[in-house]
Order: sequence, then C-alpha cells, then structure tokens
Amino acid sequence: MSRRVRRKVAKKGKDEVVSISYTEIEVEDLGPDRNGVVDWTSLPDDTVIQLFSCLNYRDRASLSSTCRTWRVLGASQCLWSSLDLRAHKFDSAIATSLASRCVNVQKLRFRGAESADAIIHLQAKNLREISGDYCRKITDATLSVIVARHEALESLQLGPDFCERITGDAIKATALCCPNLKKLRFSGIRDVYADAINALAKHCPNLVDVGFLDCLNVDEAALGNILSVRFLAVAGTTNMTWGVFSCLGHKLPKLTGLDVSRTDIGPIAVSTLLSSSRSLKVLCALNCPALEEDTSISTIKTNGKLLLALFSDIFRGLSSLFAETTKKGRNVFLDWRCSKNKDKNLNEIMTWLEWILSHTLLRTAESNPQGLDDFWLKRGAALLLSLMRSSQEDVQERAATGLATFVVIDDENASIDCGRAEAVMQDGGIRLLLNLAKSWREGLQSEAAKALANLSVNANVAKAVAEEGGINILAGLARSMNRLVAEEAAGGLWNLSVGEEHKAAIAEAGGVKALVDLIFKWSSGGDGVLERAAGALANLAADDKCSMVVALAGGVHALVMLARNCKFEGVQEQAARALANLASHGDSNSNNAAVGQEAGALEALVQLTRSPHEGVRQEAAGALWNLSFDDRNREAIAAAGGVEALVTLAQSCSNASPGLQERAAGALWGLSVSEANSIAIGREGGVAPLIALARSDAEDVHETAAGALWNLAFNHSNALRIVEEGGVPALVHLCSSSVSKMARFMAALALAYMFDGRIDEFAPMATTSESSSKSVSLEGAKRMALKHIEAFILTFSDPPAFAAAAASSAPAALAQVTERARIQEAGHLRCSGAEIGRFVSMLRNSSSILKACAAFALLQVIYAYRLLRAPVVTEILFRKPFFLKHNM
Repeated sequence: MSRRVRRKVAKKGKDEVVSISYTEIEVEDLGPDRNGVVDWTSLPDDTVIQLFSCLNYRDRASLSSTCRTWRVLGASQCLWSSLDLRAHKFDSAIATSLASRCVNVQKLRFRGAESADAIIHLQAKNLREISGDYCRKITDATLSVIVARHEALESLQLGPDFCERITGDAIKATALCCPNLKKLRFSGIRDVYADAINALAKHCPNLVDVGFLDCLNVDEAALGNILSVRFLAVAGTTNMTWGVFSCLGHKLPKLTGLDVSRTDIGPIAVSTLLSSSRSLKVLCALNCPALEEDTSISTIKTNGKLLLALFSDIFRGLSSLFAETTKKGRNVFLDWRCSKNKDKNLNEIMTWLEWILSHTLLRTAESNPQGLDDFWLKRGAALLLSLMRSSQEDVQERAATGLATFVVIDDENASIDCGRAEAVMQDGGIRLLLNLAKSWREGLQSEAAKALANLSVNANVAKAVAEEGGINILAGLARSMNRLVAEEAAGGLWNLSVGEEHKAAIAEAGGVKALVDLIFKWSSGGDGVLERAAGALANLAADDKCSMVVALAGGVHALVMLARNCKFEGVQEQAARALANLASHGDSNSNNAAVGQEAGALEALVQLTRSPHEGVRQEAAGALWNLSFDDRNREAIAAAGGVEALVTLAQSCSNASPGLQERAAGALWGLSVSEANSIAIGREGGVAPLIALARSDAEDVHETAAGALWNLAFNHSNALRIVEEGGVPALVHLCSSSVSKMARFMAALALAYMFDGRIDEFAPMATTSESSSKSVSLEGAKRMALKHIEAFILTFSDPPAFAAAAASSAPAALAQVTERARIQEAGHLRCSGAEIGRFVSMLRNSSSILKACAAFALLQVIYAYRLLRAPVVTEILFRKPFFLKHNM
C-alpha cells in the first residue's frame, strides 16, 4: 500500500513532527514556451528524482518510459533501494519487467502468496529486509526459495496475520541460508520446535531480535540457546510452560526487552523474570488476564526494571527510561524522537517498544475484550496517537488500524463507542489522521482513511473531520488508482454522508463524480470498494440537489450496472438503495423516470426481490415502490414480472423485518394504482398476504398494507376477496386501534370502498341457502365496518362546534373546525381526478356514514391541494403517501 522511501524526521516545531516524508518541493517557474506549454523535460534532475520517489513502483516505471531523459533518471539507484509491492497486483511477469532496476533493492514489502512467489524474479540479491503481510497461504516451499535466493538478508518479518502454512522447517531453512540475520518476526506459526530454534542459535550469531507471536507452540527451553538475542517477543502465544520460560532470564545474558503480552502468564513467572535477569530493562505484559486479576501483583518487586501492564501508567513508565526529567507524560515518544542526544541502546529499546506496542494494541483492539474502557480512554487512545508519529512506517500503519478498530463495538451494525471516538478527537487525532491521509505513502493513506471512516460514525467526529478539511482529502483519495485507498476513502464519504450536514460539501468537493468513477473503474473484482461507493451514493441521492449531481455524473447507469451484474449481496443492497433514493424525489427532478428508462433497471430490481438476502430484497422492493410513482414505470414493472415477484415477496415476509414488510406492501400499493395491476395482484393471491401484513405490530407496515388494500378494494372482485380472506376484522382493527392516523384513515377508506354497494351487485350467484348465508355475512361485516368508519370520523370532529360554525358561517370558526379535522400526515398526499370522482360519487350514497367519509377524504384532498399550490389537483397517487429516502 505505501511507498517506502526513508527520510530523516524533520522537526516542524515543539509538538509537531513530520516523519518519513519529503519537504515541500520548490519548483522554479519554468514559464510557458511560445505555445503556452510547460516543458517538463527542463526540470532539474534532482527535482524529477524527488517527484519520482513519491510515486509507487508501477507509476514510477510507467513515467520513466515517457522520454529518454526520464528513463535514465527513473532508473536511479536511490529510487530503487526500497520497494513496496503491496499497492498493486504483483506477479512474476511484473517482477521480470522490473528486474533490471532492482539489482540494488535492499528493503522490500509485499502482500500475499502470489507476490511472495514472484519475489525471486526480481533478482534482488542484495536484499537486506523483507516484510510481508496477508501471509496465510505462503508455504514452507515458497519461503525456503526466498531465503535461499537472498542470503544477505538481515531482517525477515511475516505478519501480523497468521502464517498458517509455515512450519519450523522453513525457520530452519532460513537459519541455514541467512547467516547475517539480525531480526526474525513471525506470526501465527503452529509449531516452532526445538530444532528450528537451535538452528537459529547455531547459524545466526547476529540474531538480536526474535518474535514468535500468536503461535500455538514454541519450545521455551530452546529459546534459551539464542544467546545473542536482545529483544524477544512471544505475545499471544499459547501453551507456554511459564516455569521453563521464566528461567530464560539468567540463560540469555543480553536480553533487554521481553514481550509476553496477551498470554496467560502469572505473577510468579513475571516476578522470576524480573529478578533473575540482570540485563533485562523492559518487560511488556499488556492484556494478561491472569496477571491483572491477581491481587498480589502490586507486591511484585521490579528491581529497577520497567513492567508495562494495563494497570500501570505506561507513559510514566516509559519516561523512567530516560535520565532527563523533561521526557514525561504523553509526549515521551515525541520528546525521544526530537532529542538531539541519542543513546544507541535507548534508541533500540524505544524502537522495539514502538513496534511491540503497536502490535499488541492492534491485536487487543481486534479481540475487544471486556473491561478495557478505562484503559482505552485514559491511555490506549493516546498511545495509538503517539505511535502514529513514529518513524517506522509499519508502526504508523498498525497504529492507524488500531484507531480504526478500537472504536468499533459492532461491525455488523456499524456502531462505535462514542466515548472512545471523542477521546481520539479531543487528543488531536483528527488532524493527525488527516495529515497522514495526505501522505504520498499509500499504506498510510489507506489506514488513515479507514480510521477516519470509522470515527465519522460519531456525529461530533464527523463534524470535526469536515471542519478540518477532511471531505476534500477523502474525495481526493477516492480518485486513487490504489483500490485499497479508494475503498477506505469511499467508506469515509459513506459515513460522512449519513446526515444532511455534509452532503452538499461532498458534492462540491467532487466526491460524487469520484464515487461514480470508482464503480466504473472497479466494476469487477472490487466488492468492497463497490459497496462503499454505492452506499455513499445512496446517502447522497437522498438529497434532492445531490441526487441531480449523481444523475449528471452518470450515477444512474453505474448503479443499474451494479444491480444487474454484481453478485455480491452487499453491493446489490446498496445499489438498490441508491436507486430507491434517486427515484424518491417525485416531481422535483426527473430521476424517477430516468431510472425507469435505463435499460435493464426494472428487470434487475424485480430479480433482486427474489434474492436470498433480506437486505437486498428490502431495498429492491423499496426502489420498485418509489419507481411506481411514474405511470410508465408502473406499467413497465408489471410487464417485467413485478406483480408476481412482489406478491411472492409479500407472501414470504410474514416473519421478516418491518422494513421488508413495509416495502413489500408499499410496492404493491404503488402498482395497484393501475386498475389492471390491481386486478392482477388480486388474481396472483396478493390479498391474503396484505391482510396478514395489516396485522403487523409495526406502524409503518399498517400504512402500506392499508393503502394497498384500499386500492384493491375499489375492484369489486378484490373487495369480495378481502371479505372472504378475513380482511374486514383486520381493517376494522386498524381503523380503530392503529397508532398511525394515516393507517386508520386508509383502513376507513378501504372499508368504505368495500361497502358502498358495488360488492352486492357483483357478488356471484349461489344457491338460496348459500346466498342467504353470504348475505347475512356481508351484512354483518358491513354494519361492523360502518360503525368503525363513523367512530374514526367522529374522532376528528366536535359536533357542537361544527353546528355553531355552520350557523355563524364565520370564516375563522369554519377554519378552526376544518383544521381540527385535518390529518397532518396527509398534507403531502395527492389525488387523481378519477379518485376525486369516486369521492364525489360517494357523496350521493344513501349511507350518511359513507357520505361523511367521502367529505372527510375530500377535505384532506383540499388541504393537500393547498399545500402543493398546484393549478389543478395533480393527477397522481393519492395512495402513494411518501417516498422512501433513507441514509445508512
């Protein structure tokens, strides 16, 4: 991910250090030539080389091919002394093409088994340092070949993820092939047996730093044979025999630092190690439950040695390593880095401490054990922020990842600990992360963006990120050619776009265009970046103005492409949600029609309603609901099989989440505006599941189910089906008991439609006994329906006040009466001319209750009309109460 070119730490002031970065490049004004074109070949050679050094290896090689001069400069040895292969795909073909430039490469970082296999093709025989991650699939054979081809190796590190397929055999081969080895750190090896360790002791006399972290078995006695070791780490390693291990103190004469963090070591072994070793300076035992739970721990004598544990003041303890009294408190690492009087031994201790602390804090954050809130708030967050200023790039990256991880409580539901997030903000962490995000090193960009994304789930932190210029930085990173950087930046924009506060700023920063371009750029093989980009666009599309920006940037085509072609459920869900939000703005823009007209959009959404994943089904149904606002879309959805698919969905979601139930019923509600669709829904068996949904405990489901039944009830066949399927009691219950006034209103209208006399005319002929029974049944249902319709209307009226207002005809009194009868939630409803005609016809009904119901409905129409300020009552849905717009 990162581009590794070492530079000295540049002091910027008392409290600020810029590490591993170049000073700003000052380029003299070359001025345009006669044609107004800058001649880049006239740049000074050292400036070109410095620019090249800020590029990843792939871009550096590509730029070198533009002209002869830059080809020579691009091959400069100083540019190829260090190589980071993690950012892009690296295989044997690429390695072969770079081989001529890599003769003098000394430091190399790689990622994954494929890159490991390709390393030997670089022919970098002078390699001194190799560091790899994502090493789970690397085998003994691969590692043995690597060490055999690079006998000058001095440092080999694989982790922090587990090296599951590497055994002690590969360690033994490393010892035999690399006699100059000084540092060896492996994570997650199953069995580090005695022969492998003894081989290191025998063949690597300069080995001073050994780390076997998170291993299953390590031969404790054999470790005592590596007499040259100064720093030893067995953090996270299980099955340790501490009685044997504690004897290492007097066996290893040079042992200076020991890390036993995240193990089950107890106070007796700790006490033995501290008392038996004369050379030991630091014993790190962070997150060791057996040690921390023992009440006798406070009586352990450290004998002048530093014991770092969760219960200790780590910053104060680190300060005790220095003779100067100024190095105290949370700035101990910063003071050490800025110190002019460098002590070699102390520098080695502090450098090692940075590495093991960053590793342990990251692992602890990943496991998130209970009871550490106090530690994270008082010391842990500050430690991570301090380590982010390290001059070791892997320490910086792990610290940033630790910040991204320790705030997360529930990754599945994107919930974070607000106290921890705000602790990072209060300690200056936002500005530090943004500075790292601006680094030219892609590894830091990625991890800093990830931390900013997670922290921005907290609204206060999101505000701070925006105020510090973070939106522009993340929008810029979203344009990166490095997929991991772009993915984390898109995640940051996703979280920042949840509220309304930052949507406009993201659009102004070019974030919308960057997100749309990401979808086209990584349309295959980038599930993570696609999900984040689609999720951010979905949030942005909920805003009217931003939705237009999304459409103008090509977002409709991009999102439909994802809905049609991507097989990853996370991407499908966010793409459907984005399309739903794009279509949610009604007449305010043309996006609803644009989505429906995009080739394959409706077919893809209909298909997604059949997904095995509930989230995908829910968002697809929501999109179809919103799209059904448009007349052409409504008929096209039905033609694409939408009626059958949505009825099937409604039939299957009785035990699903309220969100899915609401959208399934809502989509049927929208489609049922068309009489042909209404008949088709009834014929496909849609009445029964809608009645079942009307009995839901969720208020929102009440509204959509009642609305759909209302539309269906206008068709006499459907009205009869509703009666036969037991819909009258369900609607009566809604009309009288639902918390939602809208649900009660629509249930009353459905009942009114059912019993306005048409159902009697069209009821099928039957035998005399059957007819008599049915007549009694219908009559009883009608009486029950009319009773509750009347009761519902009366809740909005005051007869004495109404009589007085009618008698006086005073405008103020009439306005007061009509305002009391108004349903506020109905203010956004619009009614078609045909619907108004139905209500007018109902005014002529012989039933006074139905007349009152029609008048009440017309009153709501008048209010809606007045609020819309339309010249005529808009010919669109009265039964489409709102558009789904939701942020995540």
